[in-house]
Amino acid sequence: MAEGEALLSSNVQEGKVILGTDRVLKLLKAKKLSKIILARNCPAPVKDDIHYYARLANVPVIQAEQTNEELGILCKKNYFVAVAGILSERSEERHEWSKAK
Repeated sequence: MAEGEALLSSNVQEGKVILGTDRVLKLLKAKKLSKIILARNCPAPVKDDIHYYARLANVPVIQAEQTNEELGILCKKNYFVAVAGILSERSEERHEWSKAK
């Protein structure tokens, strides 16, 4: 089992995974993510944006061995997932609080 796959499967069950390029970029700019996982076939412009902002926020980017279709299955979604972000510990409390509203 690869690092990205193990990381995703454990965090999906805990509700710590953010899916989608726009949402991941938004939280990445706000420095609320601890790691980012990219699908093997993630589009180059998306990959470039993610790497740029991840470097600024000092967040590691993991290149998964899976395609976006396989990442969608790992995240228990019936759609393709090219980008997934793992919430950092300090932002989880705020995320749960905002969902409760």
